[in-house]
Amino acid sequence: MEQLLLTLIFLGVLFFLLGSGVWVGLSLLGVALVGMELFTSRPVGDAMATTIWSASSSWTLTALPLFIWMGEILFRTRLSEDLFKGLSPWLGGLPGRLLHVNVVGCAIFAAISGSSAATVATVGKMSIPELRRRGYPEQMIIGTLAGAGTLGLLIPPSIILIVYGVTVNESIAGLFMAGVLPGLMLAFLFMAYIFLHALFRPEGMPPRGEVVGFLEKLRNSFSLMPVVLLILAVLGSIYAGIATATEAAVIGVAGSLVISALQGSLTRKSFAESLMGATRTSCMIALILAGADFLSLAMGFTGLPRNLAAWIGAMELSPLALIVALTLFYIVLGCFLDGISAVVLTMAVVEPMVRQAGIDMLWFGIFLVIVVEMAQITPPVGFNLFVLQGMTEHQIPFIARAALPMFAIMVLAVVLVVAFPEIATWLPAQMRSSP
Repeated sequence: MEQLLLTLIFLGVLFFLLGSGVWVGLSLLGVALVGMELFTSRPVGDAMATTIWSASSSWTLTALPLFIWMGEILFRTRLSEDLFKGLSPWLGGLPGRLLHVNVVGCAIFAAISGSSAATVATVGKMSIPELRRRGYPEQMIIGTLAGAGTLGLLIPPSIILIVYGVTVNESIAGLFMAGVLPGLMLAFLFMAYIFLHALFRPEGMPPRGEVVGFLEKLRNSFSLMPVVLLILAVLGSIYAGIATATEAAVIGVAGSLVISALQGSLTRKSFAESLMGATRTSCMIALILAGADFLSLAMGFTGLPRNLAAWIGAMELSPLALIVALTLFYIVLGCFLDGISAVVLTMAVVEPMVRQAGIDMLWFGIFLVIVVEMAQITPPVGFNLFVLQGMTEHQIPFIARAALPMFAIMVLAVVLVVAFPEIATWLPAQMRSSP
């Protein structure tokens, strides 16, 4: 009875603060403050100061602002134009033709940015006008872009994987490696959907454009080579064990500055804008993490996570049943919270359950990110939907309907990762076993 009362108080205060429009990080701090005052005798001020300092001074967390800054720099280059120009000659002959540019373009930018919203905005900035001009179906343009944009959360360097790794004390480099194959699998599934849609409904596809020769394709792709080399340098340095995630982030920032300078897009204004954009995003995430750490401490003093984990254990759920329950839980939660908030808000309670069930935390991180990706295209709080609303002037219900097949594909991806966990664990295992 006491644990039920604790849970209701925590949830009541949290939903009151979130419903009042208070920032997520401050809401988490407020809930923890109430919990500490009501249910513990420890001095709240000292506990808050110590916890926030330890959360903010984590060395692992230094990779976060650097990867965000790398994406912000390249967001302000000609990358969106280069993506379309370089990819369209190669993809124009496939069933579905240039709709594949949305998927492949998002996969490439995801390997730079780590942000879903930035991925949608960058690729959509160029692809939406071009695909509309060539007569592609509006629902397919928007749906494929909404779904493929979520790759920004999964394909490394992923911001949410860094947040998860810091929260559960898991290797960032290992999580990055674990995200590669599931990210490529999801991109392949999106392309397979476009392929099948074009085969069964060819009347909706515009006629094939001018056939481009092989040498012309190579010339058009040349502008993409610096970005591809940057991706290989960042991820390759981690995989080869040459650099940590933080050191690879430094390589990414330096490379993106060089690319931006060579393109002529690095100006005093763009440099300042990229720096301020990275600062705002990093500070928002740091505040959420600090609030989540303090809430974890407060809940630890009350014994709520431990008792809840014991209660779940007493139910003797199989690991599969627990995964199904958590999938439904995070899909519902994602309708109201962004992905990072959903992860840090729940880890204090979910982590003990998952560890007690014997589930690999590295694998669970990838599973969690795929499920959280679904939240990016589910109303009412689907960030990709809002980005596309601003870019296309369609209403949220139309964009959500267009993205519904992509949601179903993500459900299939979850099923595949659960059925074949090696999709996520094989590459990190190779990294650990390499000399």
